Amino acid sequence: MFNCLNKKQNTIFNQHNILKLVKKYSSPLWIYDANIILKNIRKLRQFDVIRFAQKACSNIHILRLFRENGVKIDAVSLGEIERGLISGYNSINQGIIFTADVIDFLTLKKIKRYRIPVNVGSIDMLHQIGEVSPGHHIWLRINPKFGHGHNKKTNTGGEHSKHGIWDISLTIPLIKKYNFKLIGLHMHIGSGVDYSYLERACEEMVKQVLCFNFDIQMISTGGGLTIPYKLNERSFDIKKYFTLWNEARKKISSHLNHVVQLEIEPGRFLVAESGILVSEVRSVKKTSSRLFVLVNAGFNDLIRPVMYGSYHHISVISGDGRVLNEENTKETVVGGPLCESGDIFTQNSQGDIEVRMLPRVKPGDYLVFHDTGAYGASMSSNYNSRPLIPEILFEDGHFRVIRRRQTMEELLRLETHCV
Repeated sequence: MFNCLNKKQNTIFNQHNILKLVKKYSSPLWIYDANIILKNIRKLRQFDVIRFAQKACSNIHILRLFRENGVKIDAVSLGEIERGLISGYNSINQGIIFTADVIDFLTLKKIKRYRIPVNVGSIDMLHQIGEVSPGHHIWLRINPKFGHGHNKKTNTGGEHSKHGIWDISLTIPLIKKYNFKLIGLHMHIGSGVDYSYLERACEEMVKQVLCFNFDIQMISTGGGLTIPYKLNERSFDIKKYFTLWNEARKKISSHLNHVVQLEIEPGRFLVAESGILVSEVRSVKKTSSRLFVLVNAGFNDLIRPVMYGSYHHISVISGDGRVLNEENTKETVVGGPLCESGDIFTQNSQGDIEVRMLPRVKPGDYLVFHDTGAYGASMSSNYNSRPLIPEILFEDGHFRVIRRRQTMEELLRLETHCV
């Protein structure tokens, strides 16, 4: 193995386990460690409510793990509501909340039937919900008129963001008209939190409550908590994050003369480090200036490097038991099998090719992409008519399949059985 296979200490991601799973289930495949998820949950226990943004990793077995450990969930689509319900969540104590900027009629019927609170991101949604379900329990998602993200595509605030309500004063007459039960205010400025922007968000939350005198029971910080994707990166300061929002909560509680609960809604923080993607080297080829290592996983499996230029640490495992020479490394471009020039795992946010220093590999070796538990499997697709790959979870001392490999028959069934 090369370049710190055990990027996170005390995990099950070792050469023995990976090769054993590849032999049994083939590759590519996802592997998760439930112990890492549980450890990250414990880091957030100072918050009154931990709510998992399931879009990061929506497998129902992962959702059940969260439910069993007292974590609530957020759903952003009808499909995610269904996932929440089948995982055992319900509207009791806001176990599941629907967050969106638009809502369709089928989703309206579902949230009314199951009395699922809605985190409302647009004025039109208030009209649409009110006409179907007057008296519904709601949150208001505020656009604070500024935002921040590790990539411009992950910035969820400001005038160029579609998310949230810009003028919160417009909600007041509609809340009264439809007799909505306002639970709380939600403010999320983007992914990859910057502390200076975070302080502004806290101040803006307090300002909104004081200006419009909303009587609320909760405030939500949203998510956006990052993780150290690179070996030399520092972990996120949870204590500082909590302290800033707790001070805002105290000011709001003092103004309203009652205790207001503090909710956090992370996605990547809870699951990113828990997952890896294992792929097999299928070709090694050279051009006049590049060495390409091509694996059997593509951006249909892991799209983050293509979409955001995201970095994922890459480890190497020899497929034939030989010892890899860690002193003799080469500048390597890692790509996938798709019929797309952009199917490259080592690129920046502008799409420029970057390299990794990797030892000499050959077909039959394996590359492991680390920290892919968030926005890995949940963003995968059938592009190039490639079946979805299996997900394996390590929990309670053993591995089990939580999503089997999709068959070609299943992939084509919607087209072959459409009459």
